[in-house]
Amino acid sequence: MQFIDLEAQQKRIRDQISSNIQKVLDHGQYIMGPEIGALEKRLAAYVGVKHAIACSSGTDALLLALMAHGVGPGDIVLTTPFTFIATAEVICLLGATPVYVDIAPQTFNIDPARLEAAIEALMSGKPASGCSADGTAASGKKPKGIIAVDLFGLPADYDRICALAEKHGLFVIEDAAQSFGAVYRGRKACALAEIGCASFFPAKPLGCYGDGGMCFTDNDARAETLGSLRLHGKGGHKYDNIRIGVNGRMDTLQAAILLAKFEIFEEEVGLRQKVAERYSSLLRACEGIKIPTVPDGTKSIWAQYSVLARNEDHRSRLQAKLKEGGVPTAIYYPKPLHLQTAFAFMGYRKGAFPISEDYSQRVFSLPMHPYLTPAEQEKVASLLKWA
Repeated sequence: MQFIDLEAQQKRIRDQISSNIQKVLDHGQYIMGPEIGALEKRLAAYVGVKHAIACSSGTDALLLALMAHGVGPGDIVLTTPFTFIATAEVICLLGATPVYVDIAPQTFNIDPARLEAAIEALMSGKPASGCSADGTAASGKKPKGIIAVDLFGLPADYDRICALAEKHGLFVIEDAAQSFGAVYRGRKACALAEIGCASFFPAKPLGCYGDGGMCFTDNDARAETLGSLRLHGKGGHKYDNIRIGVNGRMDTLQAAILLAKFEIFEEEVGLRQKVAERYSSLLRACEGIKIPTVPDGTKSIWAQYSVLARNEDHRSRLQAKLKEGGVPTAIYYPKPLHLQTAFAFMGYRKGAFPISEDYSQRVFSLPMHPYLTPAEQEKVASLLKWA
């Protein structure tokens, strides 16, 4: 059994992928070729925004979004500790400080209530759990923005997050690295904040065969800035640099592959929903396992199907039973960011974010892709039931 079956997908569209790649080889425009613009146009229309700016990775998409907002040394950006390092890494790369806010237990996403408390604590300079390690590291400094993460493909609660941001004059960036194709209250992921950032890493619901990313926005001025930043701060031509930027271009070949894969994406979205529904139906009978919750008005893209065991020992026993039966699993994420060595300078200690810490010891993900069969899922459920 495959954890993510890219081979089955490739068999369906191999001819189209080969044809698209051959077109790139024929025209030879390997950097910023016509496929880049074609992909940007198609994905912007799909998401429902005016602008899509292709870039080299989901990490660079986040970096470009922060740069477009002028984030730099001394700035504070609020985010979640229960995510991949890239979310907070890009904040630090610009000399700013990530301030973590614990997650909501139902969704794995940043908790709006805790977020509000953290913002108010920062602005008042008073110590508060979920704001800084000791109440002094970031207190008294007004935060500049928020990066909300759509973990496992489920959009965060953007109505509440964006209302808080507007109230306090903060920007919001949507880290949609795992959620392209998801829906929140009638709007597509990547269109839920001023800038949405997607990743096209191969394992994503829409993934290329290397690295790739994209920024989405309705803001004309922001789109122009993002386009300049990804090309070394380009102005009127490549040797007219009007700002400091990065080399953040997407390869034309990756755009060609994504164009082929996008042809079947909507069908795969539907298949993912069926797989998730089947899992949830089967696993309700498995004692001691908590299945994912999807709030009303929200549709996850199910980048991962992640469940919670009772505790770390229970998780280990469940994973061992599945492995014995030939079922692969994965753990996203075994150590929250505030406990990572890279962020030791911030002074956080164990216990700072109890929900994230608890879930990191209990969470594990099951095989999830559009081509998972009912028989395979029944096998997974059977192994978990008797573990």
